[in-house]
Amino acid sequence: MLVVVCPGQGSQTPGFLTPWLEVPGVRDRLEWLSVVSGVDLVAHGTESDTETIRDTAIAQPLIVGAGLVTLLSMFPHPANAFSHIGAGAGHSVGEITAAVGAGVLTAEQAMVFVRERGRGMAAAAAVTPTGMSAVLGGDPDAVVAKAEQHGLTPANMNGAGQIVIAGTLEQLTAFAADPPEGARVRPLEVAGAFHTEHMAPAVSTLARYARSISTHDPRVPLLSNTDGRVIHDGREVLSRLVTQVSNPVRWDLCMAAMGDLGVTAVIEIPPAGALTGLVKRALPGVETLAVKTPDDLPAAWRLINEHGKPANYENQPTWRMLVSPIKGTFRLATTATEGDDLEVASAVGTVETLRDTIPVVAPHGGTVVEWLVEDGDPVAPGQPIVRLHPIAQDGLS
Repeated sequence: MLVVVCPGQGSQTPGFLTPWLEVPGVRDRLEWLSVVSGVDLVAHGTESDTETIRDTAIAQPLIVGAGLVTLLSMFPHPANAFSHIGAGAGHSVGEITAAVGAGVLTAEQAMVFVRERGRGMAAAAAVTPTGMSAVLGGDPDAVVAKAEQHGLTPANMNGAGQIVIAGTLEQLTAFAADPPEGARVRPLEVAGAFHTEHMAPAVSTLARYARSISTHDPRVPLLSNTDGRVIHDGREVLSRLVTQVSNPVRWDLCMAAMGDLGVTAVIEIPPAGALTGLVKRALPGVETLAVKTPDDLPAAWRLINEHGKPANYENQPTWRMLVSPIKGTFRLATTATEGDDLEVASAVGTVETLRDTIPVVAPHGGTVVEWLVEDGDPVAPGQPIVRLHPIAQDGLS
């Protein structure tokens, strides 16, 4: 099974888009997305220096725009992607790229959203001098405890022995002077304490804009940074994109979900490298490819052909199919049988794990066509639970 992953802020490097301009159509697409976002993606992706593209308001549209145009080079006929990608995921701002790839948002919606996300986060970061540091090695629980002791937030739980902590510069300095045993601390070149309470002002702004954004349900399983769950409702994807700004990124749980799904290959789209490095350490045996330049496209096409297969609900509108959000045991919570109607947002059941009980609801309601699991069955993330048919409204179906 193939998973496509989309990198986050900090992965950009000066000139990384230069070789892509030789690919037919890439420059034209970048110029269009530049108009939509108000950021010159061509100039910043080819000519701007490190300090310029470090600016959050530039970096975020640049990363998303670059991911969208290079993803099209991997799948020149976008509809073909849905028959090959088993799941998608993005790290931080990369979740916006992944949402477009899964069909939740249009490219234009994504560029407007990421433009406002970048501006909002840059403004929030300017209020108080804050930053982030990578903590490499050490016991994860000890790292988290020490961070919280200094008032810091474990903002990115990246797995594979890497945790990114965030907070004020004074807090980060104090942590670096007293690190946990066996841990190394490396300050990151970022503009603020992303995925912490310091970003709260940006969340409220994005939440207001999100009310006017239309969505579609994902056409492939999307793994959420919040908790690694498979999300199959477009409105929930958008809601999580909003709240993600001030909440920790749980990339470790996303990778765990990939393992549960049975991943055999991972392709990272540009600007690539960081996520495949984490996957190699967390999921040994999984074939990985970081697509950095057009020279990597033949290798990507090979992986797509060898590992690609449809998601469980390929060619099915996902609002007709409820899927398990996580690995666990399914417990039925309704007496509805085939032919019965489920109301909007009605409870279908739960998925129990050793730590949590996760509700499964029918966000759009519908008529039960077929139950695909029974009470007490073990389920995997993204596994179909029940197939629903939309209930006719006002004489229309």
